[in-house]
Amino acid sequence: MKKKMFNLITSVILITGSLIPANLFSQVEEVFAEKYFASLPAIKTENFQRSYRMTTIHINRDLHGAFQSKTRVTGDYTRGFADGHMTWDNVFIAHSDSLEKPFSEGTRQEYIENFSYKPSDNMLSAEAFKNFPAHPDNVFARNLVWDMMTFETFAWMFWDSLELNIPYVIRDTGGEFAMAEIGTYNHNVMIICWKGITTIDGQLCAVIDFNAIDNLISLEMDFIKAKGTEQYWGTIWVSLKTRNIEKALMYGGVMLDNEIRGLPQNYLVKTVRELSVEPIKLY
Repeated sequence: MKKKMFNLITSVILITGSLIPANLFSQVEEVFAEKYFASLPAIKTENFQRSYRMTTIHINRDLHGAFQSKTRVTGDYTRGFADGHMTWDNVFIAHSDSLEKPFSEGTRQEYIENFSYKPSDNMLSAEAFKNFPAHPDNVFARNLVWDMMTFETFAWMFWDSLELNIPYVIRDTGGEFAMAEIGTYNHNVMIICWKGITTIDGQLCAVIDFNAIDNLISLEMDFIKAKGTEQYWGTIWVSLKTRNIEKALMYGGVMLDNEIRGLPQNYLVKTVRELSVEPIKLY
């Protein structure tokens, strides 16, 4: 009986397939391509409240590749409040001098608990971080804010200008700018490219790549002066329905010539960064 049923189902499948003309499949492909690949949909970002977890891992090595130290920074970011502000909570920083051992939970950064702001150029001013302590770790906390603004800029600002698989090149990057009185940064060239469509947790998403290579960086604080270059690149998955970020990854590398107060000579260090951003699920 099972064999007869299998033969019947197989016959139906074969007959049905033979009745569907090949050009119908071609038409379906054309409709799909026209809808999803001709251009990104003209939609506004849905401003409902949503929280994300950002995790950043820094690995420090010398120029010969020998491990020196590592740092992990985690924090919860919430956007979508009625007045347009964003907040950070549950920020922890953990340091380790062992490459193999896992990170500890780290130290909660109380000064950034419920840190609230509206994204703008003002977030590059020292005034924006006036309540942050004079401690090296507050630079990691500031980077949470700046990195999230970077993701959101690449996800949304150039949306209407992106064409499938055609790099969008930004050569006029605005020149050197100050970073909240801890140093300066100067982008070289930034490139953004819409690479295709995929799904993240059931959401149809645009895949957007970005990179910025050979950017100049200069730091000057009470205990350190440093100059060097940074390069970073990554991918953002943006919902075609809500235009909210469903996932984001960034990788980067910094080469710095460091002058440390109290040390007899400069030292060169290479830092590799890995960042991830994912929505915090409520279940």
